[in-house]
Amino acid sequence: MKFQDRTQIEALTKFNSQGKLVTSFYLDTDKGRLNRKEIQLSLKNLLSGAKAQVEAMNAGREKTESLERDLALIGDHCAQTIAAGNADGLAVFSCSRGKFWQTLELPHGPRNRVIIDANFYVRPLAAILDKYSSICVQLISRREARWYSVSMGEIKLLDELQSDVPSRVREGGFEGNESKKIERHLDARLQDHFKKTAKRAFDLSKKHPFEWLFIGCEDNHHVDFEAHLHSYLREKIKAHIRSRLNDSPAKVLQEALGVEARLKKAEEEETVQKLVGELERGGLAASGLRDTVHRLNQFEVQSLVVTHNFSKPGRICPTHKILYLDELKCPICDKKTDIVQDIVDEAIETVFRRNGSVKHITPPSKLDHYGQIGAFLKYKA
Repeated sequence: MKFQDRTQIEALTKFNSQGKLVTSFYLDTDKGRLNRKEIQLSLKNLLSGAKAQVEAMNAGREKTESLERDLALIGDHCAQTIAAGNADGLAVFSCSRGKFWQTLELPHGPRNRVIIDANFYVRPLAAILDKYSSICVQLISRREARWYSVSMGEIKLLDELQSDVPSRVREGGFEGNESKKIERHLDARLQDHFKKTAKRAFDLSKKHPFEWLFIGCEDNHHVDFEAHLHSYLREKIKAHIRSRLNDSPAKVLQEALGVEARLKKAEEEETVQKLVGELERGGLAASGLRDTVHRLNQFEVQSLVVTHNFSKPGRICPTHKILYLDELKCPICDKKTDIVQDIVDEAIETVFRRNGSVKHITPPSKLDHYGQIGAFLKYKA
């Protein structure tokens, strides 16, 4: 199954292990950078390291057998996929004892890792999701229109449309009133084409929802065309691109991904600047791992902002699921807290479970000066 949207992350975060240990596995399988032997060697090393980790855990017979079964299934699946598949990355989530198994093909290679924990490790998925937007690319000329869907680095044709619009009047071909009459007729036919195209675009947006709209329009007609678009779609226009109807899908995709990357970078910079502004005026924001985790425990966090790959170990209360950096006992119930390998990932999962949002920031950025993590708050308790 291809990784496509946030619902797949939510399904993983909502899985209740009921005290069982689960296995999260990520493998870079990008054959554009790595040959098959290199990928197979990475797989072998990951599994060997994970097996040694399981042996050293002394987790009890049932948990150990479940984890060993996880690793065996992952090894078999990845060996088959490396031989026949073409995805740039693989993610596998398994809990044999809980009868859970999920595989995802990723749009680019992740960092190789195996995480054994009480919850699935979804942070790499959240980072990938944050890198891409669902985009509709619309190309339009005087007679034709074409729509593509661009998502997770892939392009797919959505629809095409043709209209019977005559060519322009040739210079010197007609004179006086007759020429003006023909020009008005041609303009009316062209506007009808734009209206029909705008209506089709709106219908497609309901059938294939998207976040951003890129428009490539010949002869600088985009102003006339966009006047016919529904206001809902005009608000989604993010870029005017150079691609034209006679360009190949591969060429259209290349430009769309380049524009998307630039827009995402600008979006990240805007998010960090907004967070810094809130912090400097003492507004609804928090920064640094300790304060951010505290605000999260108080249910104050609306949106998390975190540097890509920022990671720290921490602890969690097994009863109340409250996160701590170094508390050995939960102050609420006085029970011993459990160690978690990555408290940042636990924070991300908590935000998703509460229907919040997470923004990953590519380093270096101003966020580095504020502890590499922060949050926009709903309120301050």
